[in-house]
Amino acid sequence: MKILFVGDIYGRAGRRAASEVVPQLMTEYSVDFCIINGENAAGGFGITENIGKKLHAYGADVITTGNHVWDQKSGVPYIQSGDRILRPANYPPSVGGIGSGVYEARNGRFVGVVNIQGRTGLRPVDCPFRIGRRLVDELKKETPIVFVDFHAEATSEKIAMGWYLDGRASVVIGTHTHVQTADETVLPGGTAYMTDSGMTGPHDSVIGAEKEAVIQQFLDRMPTRYEPAEGDVKLCGAMIDVDPKSGRATAIERLRIDVPEA
Repeated sequence: MKILFVGDIYGRAGRRAASEVVPQLMTEYSVDFCIINGENAAGGFGITENIGKKLHAYGADVITTGNHVWDQKSGVPYIQSGDRILRPANYPPSVGGIGSGVYEARNGRFVGVVNIQGRTGLRPVDCPFRIGRRLVDELKKETPIVFVDFHAEATSEKIAMGWYLDGRASVVIGTHTHVQTADETVLPGGTAYMTDSGMTGPHDSVIGAEKEAVIQQFLDRMPTRYEPAEGDVKLCGAMIDVDPKSGRATAIERLRIDVPEA
């Protein structure tokens, strides 16, 4: 079966890319299941219910998030509803929402999805390795197909997670840095892996934000507000083939698609 993963949607440009490209990919590849990371979809910080509904309309069966998940106060009730949107599973249970679930694909199969957040360089959360493995093992009681979005800063932490879950999860893909890596592979145990899916949004930028403000902050260290950029829009992500019976990945293709100017 075909699983499409779309890397971090960033701002209006990223939403436009998703609206134009995701439906095309769904048809071209006969995609059975689509996951979109939407944690930066609202102006580069967080997500709202309205934006979430739009991402679902473009093709997302599930929306994953990360450390910016709570940045839009108006979106908190939507996230807490757990309506086909996940927040990192290693946040405290008291925050509400869910970090994993099982969802029906277009071919009638079921896909487990886990969203976890790393600890290196990010705010402290519970151990992603222990929680991630526990959730993967739990979901595999319901379906052999389990996808993990590991939202983390450190390359080493992501690679370690890939090896840790090899042979358990069908797919482990990293998000958060907005810089796509060229290391897509199927690990020996049958887990498709990629360190970072990259960003869906404006690449004439500093990881999505207008260049000038970011550069100025590096120069003077003064607080500043980042505004989403608009130019050189690309959709980044991956297309994964998974054997629906065994849950083992058979192939992973890196996606980096230019989106023409509006």
